[in-house]
Amino acid sequence: MTDRRSEILGRVRRALKADGRDRTRQDAVKARLTAKARGPVPARSALARPAVIDLFVAQAEAVATSVARVATEGEVPKAVADYLKGQNLPAEVRLSPDPVLEGLPWSEQPLLKVESGRARVEDPTSVTAAVAGVAETGTLMLASGPTAPTTLNFLPENHIVVLKASQVVGPYEDAWDRLYAANGGGRLPRTVNFITGPSRTGDIEQTIQMGAHGPRRLHVILVEDEGQA
Repeated sequence: MTDRRSEILGRVRRALKADGRDRTRQDAVKARLTAKARGPVPARSALARPAVIDLFVAQAEAVATSVARVATEGEVPKAVADYLKGQNLPAEVRLSPDPVLEGLPWSEQPLLKVESGRARVEDPTSVTAAVAGVAETGTLMLASGPTAPTTLNFLPENHIVVLKASQVVGPYEDAWDRLYAANGGGRLPRTVNFITGPSRTGDIEQTIQMGAHGPRRLHVILVEDEGQA
């Protein structure tokens, strides 16, 4: 059966190549990826910069994402410690091995246990960076890589994302532009996650349950870096 299947599929492949259709499809896909055509952009996201930031915060909070705004990156460790204390959560975090995040003044929070690396089952809270925040829907764009293990986005019950105001864009299309630019234009990360609010489901008796497929809490620390010298 296996040999017969291989023979049939081989004939199909040879036939497609013979009439040029296979090559034509490959060229069409390559052209589409190269062109990076933009999709529809809702008018509500076409706003001045301060309004874009406010829209992101409003949309994020509307889907149960909490947001804390700080003036500088140096305030992030304290904001993390304050959030954990306010939610009565353990004072320990699993940090994304991102040089920028690891370089923050965590030592100023002596009661906070900080370790970096991939998430473990026992980790209560993760802290990661983001590629962009999408004001259109209050969504976070996160990409995988050596300094951004995807497990941190889903395994811990609590997820804290550090986002700069300069990373907030209006529509999804601008977020994709940022990602392409960050990766040299021609390559994409292995995984791109769009996260809108904490994990939830209503499958059981139409009752919302938080944390069904990922974190039950999502918290954004928004660094107001625009306009800084």
